Amino acid sequence: MKHLSEYRDFEATKKYLDEIHKITTREWNIMEICGGQTHSLVKNGILELLPEKVRMIHGPGCPVCVTPLNLIDKAIELLEKGVIVCSFGDMIRVPGSKKSLLEAKAVGGDLRILYSPLEAVSIAKQNPNKEVVFFAVGFETTAPANALSVLHAEKEGLNNYTILASHVLVPPAMEAILDDKLCTIDAFLAAGHVCAIMGMQEYYPLVEKYKIPMVVTGFEPLDLVQGIYMAVKQLEDGIYKLENQYSRVVKEHGNPAAIAVIKKVFEVGAREWRGIGEIPNSGYVIKEAYRKYDAEAKFNISHIKVPENPNCIAGEILRGIKKPNQCDQFGKACKPANPLGAPMVSSEGACAAYYHFSTHLTT
Repeated sequence: MKHLSEYRDFEATKKYLDEIHKITTREWNIMEICGGQTHSLVKNGILELLPEKVRMIHGPGCPVCVTPLNLIDKAIELLEKGVIVCSFGDMIRVPGSKKSLLEAKAVGGDLRILYSPLEAVSIAKQNPNKEVVFFAVGFETTAPANALSVLHAEKEGLNNYTILASHVLVPPAMEAILDDKLCTIDAFLAAGHVCAIMGMQEYYPLVEKYKIPMVVTGFEPLDLVQGIYMAVKQLEDGIYKLENQYSRVVKEHGNPAAIAVIKKVFEVGAREWRGIGEIPNSGYVIKEAYRKYDAEAKFNISHIKVPENPNCIAGEILRGIKKPNQCDQFGKACKPANPLGAPMVSSEGACAAYYHFSTHLTT
């Protein structure tokens, strides 16, 4: 990418929008997987510039959005036990069953907001008499850094560092969405940052199994409109294949070094998704060889289970069944300052995108 402005150029973007209008003959539902893509579509007004027949469905969005309440409650339990809990900033205001991490901090919890899990390793080294836990939330994109933090802690001989892992994987979620009896999706825009790490190999079987077009797409306006054009072109031509719009970043086999680090520390296992439930083989769990770095095992908090908020329809939004402004609580009982669920408070949540940038969007 030479210049960011190249991918925000209105004239170049408009050419693709015009082409989409020319080739669209029937209604198509296209799901963008990533919340960063959703925010770009809403913030830049792309949803209103597309033909009425091209309907964008907002997908799982971001790992913060799909982190279940019980994981947040587990992190709060650790805070209340006197553990130093470290987290990225986008997690701290997401509500648990009774409170958020920020509210737990306000009553004395030692919560540290960091930019990297390696900072948490440094905190553990500086505080040998305190337990330090990094709340490791993420798609495949953040897994290498979280795995690397475990390897660094091992190298430093630290016994007071663990991670509370909540890593979820995109392809199994796509499969679960496609298997849902309410699914109406005709094509996918796959998340470019995930594919930059993992490559494209996992998506070919999904394309063949479900006979559905998938386009790996970036996050700028031109990326997204070009990706939508490629998806609509396939649909109108009656074909299905995996295409890579984001070729300036995504390579066929991803980042082998990053994948190797992930595989050293993590293995694939079942994960619970907020509002969706448990999806088999949809997350990373810590391997037995590194179990001493697993906060759930060390602090015996695996038993914590809580029901989701019945007033929040996050599950339906994350599965693309409803849009944020179809929720009765949207902009009323649920606002960024007082959210009912993660999609309203997360920086990549679909509800937050609609609230901040385009509450006038029609259903």
